[in-house]
Amino acid sequence: MIDAYTAHTPNGRKLAIMLEETGLPYRARTLDIGQGEPHAPWFRALNPNGKIPVIRDTDTGRVVWESGAILIYLAEKTGRLWATDSDARLDALQWVFFQAGSLGPMSGQFNHFRLQDEHTQALTRYRTEVRRLLGVLDDALAQQTYLAGAYSIADIAVLPWIRAVQTWGMTLDNFSHLDRWYGRLAARPAVVRGFQVPVASQHATTTVTPGENA
Repeated sequence: MIDAYTAHTPNGRKLAIMLEETGLPYRARTLDIGQGEPHAPWFRALNPNGKIPVIRDTDTGRVVWESGAILIYLAEKTGRLWATDSDARLDALQWVFFQAGSLGPMSGQFNHFRLQDEHTQALTRYRTEVRRLLGVLDDALAQQTYLAGAYSIADIAVLPWIRAVQTWGMTLDNFSHLDRWYGRLAARPAVVRGFQVPVASQHATTTVTPGENA
C-alpha cells in the first residue's frame, strides 16, 4: 500500500497518474496548501522541504519526496513505465529533469506573475520562456510518439504541466505535435482517473483501488 500525500497541483496529479498507471493500491490524503498544512510539523517530518507530493510505502516503510524521485521509485518498484535498457532510461531521465528543472519552475512563475498585473516585465519574461519550452517539447514529439520512445515516466512528469499552462491561458495552437501528444495521453483511462485525484476531502484519507476512483 502506498500512502500518498498530495494536493490539486500538477505535481500532485503527476503522482496520482503514476499510481493509476501502475495499479498500485494507495491511500490519498489531500493537504490544504492555502492553510499551510504542508508546513505542519507532522508533514515536515516526512518532507523537510514542506512540499507535496510525498509517499510512504507501507511495504518497506520508505518515505520518498520530490515528485521526480517518486516517479523513479514507483517505476522501479513495479518494473513499469521505465525501460530496462540504460540508454532508454537515460532518455526518460533527461525529460524528467527537464520538467523538474525548467518546465515546472518556469510555468509556476508564469502563473504567479499572470496574477500580478503590476509585474508586466516579469510576466513577459516567463511567458516567453514557457513558450520556448513548449517548442522544445513540440520539436521532440515531431520525431516520436512519446518523449522517451515508449510511454514512460517522462510523459507522466510533463503531462500535468501541459494541462496547467492551458488552464492558465496558454494554447497549443502553434505546437501541433505537442497538442496531438497531449490529446492522446489525456484520453488514457488511467490519466483520466489520475486527474480526478485527490478524491478525498481535505484532512481526510481515502483508500483507492486503481481503476475505481472515477
